[in-house]
Amino acid sequence: MPASKNLLFFSLALAATNALAASCGTPPSGELKAERVAAVTASRAEPGLFEGPVWIKDALYFSDFSFAKGFPSRVRKLAQDGTVSTAIEDSGSNGLAVDAGGALLLASHKDKALLRRGRDGKLAPLAGKFGGQVFNSPNDIAAAPDGSVYFTDPDWQKAAAPGGQPVTGIYRVGPNGAVTLVDGTRPNPNGIALSPAADVLYVNASDGLLVAYPIVEGVPQAGRTLVKGLDGADGMTLDCHGNLYVTEHAAQRVRVFSPQGKQLATIRVDANVTNAAFGGKDGKTLYITGAGALWRLPLAVSGMPY
Repeated sequence: MPASKNLLFFSLALAATNALAASCGTPPSGELKAERVAAVTASRAEPGLFEGPVWIKDALYFSDFSFAKGFPSRVRKLAQDGTVSTAIEDSGSNGLAVDAGGALLLASHKDKALLRRGRDGKLAPLAGKFGGQVFNSPNDIAAAPDGSVYFTDPDWQKAAAPGGQPVTGIYRVGPNGAVTLVDGTRPNPNGIALSPAADVLYVNASDGLLVAYPIVEGVPQAGRTLVKGLDGADGMTLDCHGNLYVTEHAAQRVRVFSPQGKQLATIRVDANVTNAAFGGKDGKTLYITGAGALWRLPLAVSGMPY
């Protein structure tokens, strides 16, 4: 691309980003507390977790899995009218997302694969193996506008099925279906998210670090540490300013950080937390999943649907 066109492209992109930041609302600050959604209760007798919230059209979908043998999981749906139903009975899923075409993506520990739900409702592998082996227990997902999909593969539910990888990794599935290892050095990578412009990949892990991987021409580069000392970091989401909402599992909180790593707010809940997503009619309600509970917090800013 000629230098003049390149400069024009980035000038237009910067103008669009600034306009979006001005119109998307005011991020939270200070201490806040989320409220439990009373209609959503555990669907099994044994202990388990709610995970992977994703807002699609007019409803919130989330995984509901137990700690029983095989970590049985189903996808449940919370409609805007407050009714709760089961969307997929035997999903085997942890994290959920929605791809650029509007399809539901599932990180399946049952299948040890990344799955996509077709228009016929059937689940099919998007990424089933790497290096000839199945994954450990795919956990969380981030989908880019160009068709690329990123996911984390810790070993939290590795015992759900035989096989696995020699590392706990961060993977990219290209638009052509090719799977590449982004980083295989992080211990149990967990939460994963993309910046609003899809030019930075964020991943936390059990090392307590939130790391930012710049994406250049669709390829993640070497990461840099954005935040240190996270307390059991789990899933995360972003608002339209690019602020990160990071769940800290046993600390029972969501901390909000700027794209530069500055802490802006703390959102408290009353049980262990797993993940977060924005939803509601205006996209300004933060939903938080956790140990047999779902919370919501109306905010003055819109954000990502997973």
